Formats: sequence, structure tokens, C-alpha cells
Amino acid sequence: MENANSSKEEEKFRVRKLELSDKSKGFLELLQQLTVCGSVSDKEFEDRFKEISSYGDDHLVCVIEDDSSGKILATGSVFIEKKFLRNCGKVGHIEDVVVDGNARGLQLGKKIVGFLSDHAHSMGCYKVILDCSVDNKGFYEKCGFKQKEIQMVKYFV
Repeated sequence: MENANSSKEEEKFRVRKLELSDKSKGFLELLQQLTVCGSVSDKEFEDRFKEISSYGDDHLVCVIEDDSSGKILATGSVFIEKKFLRNCGKVGHIEDVVVDGNARGLQLGKKIVGFLSDHAHSMGCYKVILDCSVDNKGFYEKCGFKQKEIQMVKYFV
């Protein structure tokens, strides 16, 4: 019986690519739990969605939708950087991972990070990297990441 329940949970919380209709399912509100989004009109959302989609598998935004409520509960993205280093290797950059505050503890973040890491690996990346807060370090270590060096940033706005 336990397997049947976990199988239903797997189906209920399936990772999929972002769809244009996800704006109306709370996608931007979810991102605002991570950082400032500002006001994004339907047209701006559609234009950015089309732009990201035009990159094909080199830029992937994924979500987990709660089938019962139709609400987006988790998201993350990965983009593929093409390098000259390592025999013209590729690196996956994971960004904007967030799980709705009411859905934490359901392993959704781990599913998102695993999905994005698997995508980067399938694209031929020799590594996948991300930046995170000190508070999230333990979570990413549980996802198989380790701390390496430090992050620097320069904001323009």
C-alpha cells in the first residue's frame, strides 16, 4: 500500500517545463518568495517566455504544479554555458530555485534540482553550478553539491 501512495505522490508532483499559462497559476508570485519580481504584464511574460523558449534545451525553466489546486508550487531554471575550456566543454548554471512556503518538506526542491542537474548532464555538461545563501547550503549539500570558493556580485540597479 505504501508504494501505491508514493506512486500517487510522484504523479501529483511531476516536474515539467514552464508553460505560458503558468503565469495565471501563481508562477510570478512563487518567484516573489525568492526575490523581487516587480510587475510583469501578460505581454512582457509572453515575450520573455518566447525568448527563453527560443534557446531550446540551452535554457530550461521547470515547474511543479499541484494537480489538485492548479497552483505552481516549485520552480527552477538551468542554462547551458558553452566554454572554450575543457575541450569546448559546457557548464550548467542552476538559478531561481524556489518552493512555495506552504509546500516545503515535500522534497519538491530536491526534485527540481535533480531534474535540472539531470538536464545539464544530458546536455553534456561537465559540471553544474549554483549560488545560494548560507541558509540553503545544507539543502544543496543534500542534493549532492559542495561548497567551492566564493561568490562575487556587482549590481547595476
